[in-house]
Order: sequence, then C-alpha cells, then structure tokens
Amino acid sequence: MSMEYILRIMKPMLEGAQMTVILFFITLILSIPLGFIVTLLAKSQFKPIAWLMHTYIYVIRGTPLLLQLLFFCFGLPMLPVIGEYLVLDRTTAAVLAFVLNYAAYFAEIFRGGMLSIDKGQYEASQVLGLSKSQTLIRVIVPQMVRIALPAVTNEATTLVKDTALLYAVAVPELLHFANTAVNRDFTIVPYVVAAVIYLLMALVLTIFFRALEKRFKFE
Repeated sequence: MSMEYILRIMKPMLEGAQMTVILFFITLILSIPLGFIVTLLAKSQFKPIAWLMHTYIYVIRGTPLLLQLLFFCFGLPMLPVIGEYLVLDRTTAAVLAFVLNYAAYFAEIFRGGMLSIDKGQYEASQVLGLSKSQTLIRVIVPQMVRIALPAVTNEATTLVKDTALLYAVAVPELLHFANTAVNRDFTIVPYVVAAVIYLLMALVLTIFFRALEKRFKFE
C-alpha cells in the first residue's frame, strides 16, 4: 500500500462521498419537518387521519429500509393502473425512500418528546390565555426539541451509514467506488479508506450535535 495508490483511489471515492453527503442533507432537511407534521397528524382528533399516520409509521418501522429502497426504485412502476406515472430515476426514488423512512422514525422521536412534557405545562399555558398554536410553538416545541435532540443525533449518525444502501440500487456513492477499486486491484485498502471517510463524517456530525445540545443546555 503506497500513498500514491491511496491518493489515486481517493478521487473517485470522494466523488462518491458527495452523493453520500447530498443524500444525507436532503433526507435530514426534509424528514425532520415531515416527521413533526406526522406527529401532529397522528394526534389529530380526526380518527381516519390519525389512523393513517399510525399505519404509515407502523409499516415503515416494521419493514427494512433496503426493502423500501428496492420498492421505490423498482416496484413503483409495476403498480397496476398508476405504475406508469410513477417511473422515477433511481436517485430520486432513493431520496424519496430515505425521506419517508426517516420521517417515520423522527415522528416517533418527537412523539416521545411531547409525551415526556408534563401536563401541567399545557394547563399553565391555558391559564395564561395562550391558544393551542401558541402553546405548541412557544411552550411545547422548544422543550420537545431539547428532549429529542440526543435521539435525533443518533438517527443522523445512522443515516450516514445507511446511505451505503444506495449500493444495492446501483446509485454510485462512496461504497460503490470502494468496491469497484477492491475488485479491480485485489486489495482491501479501498475498504479501509472508505471506513475512514465514514468515520470522519460521523465525527463531524457528533461534534456538531454536541455543540447543539450544549446550546440548548441539555447537559
């Protein structure tokens, strides 16, 4: 193993890492607010909506992400009647699968955060004359974010590793280029380099969320 070889394989692998980073940010930016909306809808007094949201969370959490990924990439076009209108390129389908999957997990995290808030907070807000929306925005959400932040950090770290599943649907990302180099050069060095890149991304995330937790005075 020479430094020259590592530098040579680093270029395509870093290009693959770009896809990993893009998928990570798109998933995180879209799934967190979607998860919060799902949490609110699951608490809706309108039972069909609440039932639909609970079913969505149950199905997503009860099936593997890889299966959902394969379904969105290859299964959607096979649906009767509407399948021909659901033909997506693989990257778009993969993003959709990741966003829906992580939104379900974030919805459960936010639900847990809201349940941990004392009922007295709601009663106190009512006494102060706050409306339901004001109570939610000014009282409940700030506390829920502080409580849910460690679990969100854990999910975000898991998301970095889960992006490697793109390999299964032939979307070129970091693991794809690492495996290509291994098969071509008969060495495990690309796997080691890929592991280091994943660890560095996880480290950056950990530092960022630790700083965020301190800002919210979780510790």
